[in-house]
Amino acid sequence: MAKKTATKKKSAARKSAKTSSKKAVVRKGAAAAKPAKTTVKKVALRRPRGPAWQWSAVDTAAAIRSGSISAVETVEAHLARMHAVNPRLNAVVVDLGEEALKSAHAADKQRAKGGELGLLHGVPITIKENVDYEGRPNFNGVPANKDLVAPSDSPVVRNLKKAGAIVLGLTNTPEFSFRGFTDNPLHGLTLNPWDPNITCGGSSGGAGSAVAAGIGTIAHGNDIGGSLRWPAHCNGVATIKPTQGRIPAFNGSAVTERPMLAHLMSAQGPLARHVGDVRLALEVMSQRDPRDPWWVPAPLVGPKPKRPIKVALAKIPEDMAVDPHVAAALRQAADHLERSGYRVSEVEVPDINGVWQTWCDIITNETVVMQEAGMLKVTSEDFHKAWNGMKTKANALDLPAWMRATAARNGHIRAWQLFFEEYPVVLAPTTVKPTPGPRDDTVSAERVKEIFWGEIRFISAINVLGLPGAVVPVTVHDGQPIGVQLIAGRYREDLALDAAAAIEKRAGVLTHQLWKTMA
Repeated sequence: MAKKTATKKKSAARKSAKTSSKKAVVRKGAAAAKPAKTTVKKVALRRPRGPAWQWSAVDTAAAIRSGSISAVETVEAHLARMHAVNPRLNAVVVDLGEEALKSAHAADKQRAKGGELGLLHGVPITIKENVDYEGRPNFNGVPANKDLVAPSDSPVVRNLKKAGAIVLGLTNTPEFSFRGFTDNPLHGLTLNPWDPNITCGGSSGGAGSAVAAGIGTIAHGNDIGGSLRWPAHCNGVATIKPTQGRIPAFNGSAVTERPMLAHLMSAQGPLARHVGDVRLALEVMSQRDPRDPWWVPAPLVGPKPKRPIKVALAKIPEDMAVDPHVAAALRQAADHLERSGYRVSEVEVPDINGVWQTWCDIITNETVVMQEAGMLKVTSEDFHKAWNGMKTKANALDLPAWMRATAARNGHIRAWQLFFEEYPVVLAPTTVKPTPGPRDDTVSAERVKEIFWGEIRFISAINVLGLPGAVVPVTVHDGQPIGVQLIAGRYREDLALDAAAAIEKRAGVLTHQLWKTMA
């Protein structure tokens, strides 16, 4: 009987979150509107089960709105969890606990007055330490950046705060957020809460490690070559890398503007334990900010595809040796989708090898011209090893070759958009191998090339296309989580997240297993 009641509660919470999301986005130009808010109701809801730090963001927001828990009590629970587990993990590197408690007291006073509250009113979150947080240096993992003090909050921080979210702390990132492994001379190595012998990923490794361990309900991160999806896979949590232009971005502390292609391939986004929380965070993060000229007021929900929705299970190139447990997880995810009403077929996606090579060539050459000399002056030997490894697979481009590469990008995007006409969702691996060690990118240049080209090819390739990609955990093998990637057409994050939610419904939320082992 208790099990049925808990199931009904979870179903109601998901339905409520979905309904709330739809109400905020069905209007034309809804993304350009003021952040969605909710009106306080006097009906008290029963508290979710377990300690408050284990609750989803959706449940936490509902509990605070109903008065079944205060923002102060919620933040205190998350801070206690952070102080208990973070010393071992080193995921949160700037403790904003004192500031968070002040914000929580203010949130409770605001609620007591009645009226409308933001979608994340009183909900604890974390922010990655490579976006501007007003009054603090934007270190981005580099000690030399101590003077880059943020004059204002970045758009994503501003949007989260406007929605009522409370920031517990800032999470770790590698130097210049340029590695797939989270370590730097300023804060040190961040560990994976599942296993200290595997990486927590990068560059949003601190974010992934924190939210998996129960520090905050939502973690902010960003992604230019896999930096949201890779940590989500490594830490057994969910994420969405949105379409470029979906979530506004800007750092007033930056001394120069970002180059064109780096901007077009980069995206801000959330990591969370629940797909419903990812969807809620996306809605909040994607509100307009005039400082980003590339922001697009696209609706968060698009037209429904013809049913049953066809899913392409991406054929893996022959030169990628797939671990049998990864292959099994992909088949398991495909089965979950089939049982949820999708129709899955294994097919070849448009030129994944050429797409990845275009990403590698463009980002490497642009970085060499615009940033390399300055970065190498202020970074560690580990950074040099990792960066040199990333360059080994890139072709050196002169100006005509650069122009041809950027033109090829357009062709790749067109091919994928046409592919989505028949298959609205692509199911692909995050990596085809077990998660590597915490410093594997410092072993050799050959090892770095092996990781990016031979293992996570399906992650980095998607950035050059600017497409949305979700990651959802599927299973745990030998104490290590395995996730899969769901890719959809431009501004169709809803399709990728719907498929991720269908998988999560059958696979479960894997961090519940993690917490038992951590205890």
